[in-house]
Amino acid sequence: MRLSRRTASLSLAAVALVVTLAYEAVPHARVPAGDEESAEPFGAACRIRVTSSTVTAYCHNPYPETDRVSLHVECARWWDLDTDSAPVATAPAQTVRLTGRCWKEVDEVWISHRKGS
Repeated sequence: MRLSRRTASLSLAAVALVVTLAYEAVPHARVPAGDEESAEPFGAACRIRVTSSTVTAYCHNPYPETDRVSLHVECARWWDLDTDSAPVATAPAQTVRLTGRCWKEVDEVWISHRKGS
């Protein structure tokens, strides 16, 4: 079976498009140029559980540098107050428990991390 010139050129264009898209899908490092050597792992691993209107998070820091973690709770109702916890120092090999709540439904929950002293 012979391909016509038009079919062959369309096939070649399709292959080029697939290769280009596959390259764009490759994850890229987010480390700024020149900092590859000094970048050390950082940040406690956190598990978050939402039960009705109560939020509980457990954060464990496996790294040698202290991580200051904060729990942020955004409530679903416009009149319900969103809360941000005070930063808690999570020392190396330590697990901390953070809690928060809304009066009604919880809309969104996240943890923020900062290097501590």
